[in-house]
Amino acid sequence: MSERLSERQGTHESLATMKAHEAIRVTQKKIWIDLDNSPHVPFFLPIIEELQGRDYQIVLTGRDCFQVKELVELFQLNCKMIGHHSGKHRIRKLAGLITRAVHMAPFVWSQRPGLALSHGSRSQLMVASLLGIPTLTIGDYEHATGWAFVRPTWFMHPAVIPSSLYDLDPERVLDYPGIKEDVYVPRFKPNPTILKELGIREADLVVTLRPAADEAHYHNPESERLFVAVVKRLAARANTKMILLPRNGRQEAAIRRSWSDLFANGKLVVPPRVVDGLNLIWYSDLVVSGGGTMNREAAALGVPVYSIFRGKIGAVDSYLSRNGQLILIENVGQVYSQIVLTRRNREATPDGKKRPALQRIVENIVGVMEHECQTTAPKGR
Repeated sequence: MSERLSERQGTHESLATMKAHEAIRVTQKKIWIDLDNSPHVPFFLPIIEELQGRDYQIVLTGRDCFQVKELVELFQLNCKMIGHHSGKHRIRKLAGLITRAVHMAPFVWSQRPGLALSHGSRSQLMVASLLGIPTLTIGDYEHATGWAFVRPTWFMHPAVIPSSLYDLDPERVLDYPGIKEDVYVPRFKPNPTILKELGIREADLVVTLRPAADEAHYHNPESERLFVAVVKRLAARANTKMILLPRNGRQEAAIRRSWSDLFANGKLVVPPRVVDGLNLIWYSDLVVSGGGTMNREAAALGVPVYSIFRGKIGAVDSYLSRNGQLILIENVGQVYSQIVLTRRNREATPDGKKRPALQRIVENIVGVMEHECQTTAPKGR
């Protein structure tokens, strides 16, 4: 890591960028993290703690969408919320991206961070580029398209994804072992009160359901057909409780209209407030999800999980599938032939063994920060 960073020196910079670097030098140990989506909150929590333990200051911004705000409040984070989700249409997405960037810029400039860190925040990339702030973007799905306008200064990804898949300078592409969920899953402590809170009986087969992100650019409508088949199969089974985690209010309303009878008889339930996702997964007998993070969290916890995501399958999910930690459901027939409806031991204890992902990620962040500080420092100092 250190050799790679020390060998790589920045190219000639414009006068404007040099001025920006001069302005931020006084706070070289300040890192700006943008929480762009709900999975980013638990992911960055242990990273923030590790960085603060090394005397780094953290500036947090967040986007008010997909329960980010609720999770920020749940974990009592000092985070400035800026912007919200702009819908599924490309023009509205672009307008929302630019609007959020415009609103973020004055706040970020006042904070003078030395590094911009995120898990794929497009708005952060735009603002950081405008203000001359080096960026470190983390990603774990190689088919995401997040660099339409500007590329990150540095990029980090799970080692199971070949670096060659990214059209970036290989000297500025870093990796870490395992998957991103390994960063925070070892910290998890079960809390059985969630069973009573959601009205789960001892005899119930508990299934956590997460519909696909139908507003994402990589969405495939086939995921919705698989979701319908899953609900139909579970609805026909006695003593089954489906815990639904919709992406947003619009999606929840649509599902409530389609399955009003299941909501009425309590077979299909939406938690009344934001819950700890890992805790819900742990007390589930199985998970069926159209979203990557929940699938990988279940895999990391050792809970049976089935993916109904029908977009391009990424290297991480392929890796988990090969290891038998994730079952990929490809058609309606497999909903009935592959998904095993069996109770699991909810009283077991999760594996709290530390995994190397967290330390490697933090070491990479610190290494990038130190490199950028050396690059922007005036000669002779």
